[in-house]
Amino acid sequence: MTSVKEFRVEEAATADSLGRGSFVFTDAYSVFDWGQMPDPIPGKGRALCAMGAANFELLDAEGVPTHYRGVVPDDGEEPVPLADVDDPPREMAIDLTQVPDLPHEGRTYDYDAYHHDAGENYLVPLEIVFRNRVPVGSSLRSRTTPEAVGLDGGTWPEEAVTLPEPLVEFSTKYEESDRYLAREEADRIAGAASVDALESVARRVNELVTDRAAERGFTHEDGKIECLFYEGEVRVADVVGTFDENRFAYDGQQVSKEVVRQYHKRTQPEWVEAVAAAKEEAKERDVADWRELCERDPEPLDERVIRVVSDYYCAGANRYLGRDLFDAPSMDEAVAAVRDL
Repeated sequence: MTSVKEFRVEEAATADSLGRGSFVFTDAYSVFDWGQMPDPIPGKGRALCAMGAANFELLDAEGVPTHYRGVVPDDGEEPVPLADVDDPPREMAIDLTQVPDLPHEGRTYDYDAYHHDAGENYLVPLEIVFRNRVPVGSSLRSRTTPEAVGLDGGTWPEEAVTLPEPLVEFSTKYEESDRYLAREEADRIAGAASVDALESVARRVNELVTDRAAERGFTHEDGKIECLFYEGEVRVADVVGTFDENRFAYDGQQVSKEVVRQYHKRTQPEWVEAVAAAKEEAKERDVADWRELCERDPEPLDERVIRVVSDYYCAGANRYLGRDLFDAPSMDEAVAAVRDL
């Protein structure tokens, strides 16, 4: 199980064949790599499932290979297209690939062992990140300068800024503290999958999601994909184009998990600082699991905040899908409430 969705296996993958299974989306959320936070967000899981399904179907229609097989209705067993359900789904049927263990000693990870066990049917142990804009909260602001990505000025502006061209980066997926990689290291970690192919797929996904978002009144700022490699082909895996995997804005207001992340920075700065300190201490001590070193736990959200976050996930999904799948306020009302947090 991941921190926000459960993983079901019907038929395990082998060295020579894909398996079958599903994601079951929960209402849990995670920020700052903490894992499951204290509060569920009602409707969030179904909103992510519906948006992810819509984007996978868009990719399939445009010839981009994916692991998506359909959504599973609450009262059904077989996957169907999203258009065939009347109620928001929470289960997504997928093809499965192999995910070997990634051995490590301290913070040194043995990717050779991973690929020895993976063969040529495996989940690529990378996240491929694409950026169209640099919003507040983007890690790019702390890792590089505006000039390095083609912008003018020596310091980052306080507001979001559009990049002259989309930027693609690679980061680790299974390390306890994810890190961004130089292209050469990403190529080594990718194994038999080509980083050129991974980048090409990521750029195509970014293009399609950006266009769909614009049609629905959103600005697509950044996002990521994960991929599997099977029979010499890169296929998009995990989930694509949701408010957790991507950052969107509507009428100048961010509507993604970043809203909750920034809220915690404002209201629980001691916990956010404790997380940062624990991650830094883990690096110094060459320890993989930084959470054991964190001196504070996050506090629950107020009921009002939970309601506002739930509304913008559900209202945003309605807007993105172009159908009233969720009982939610209008997008304008949901965004106005976010601005009042």
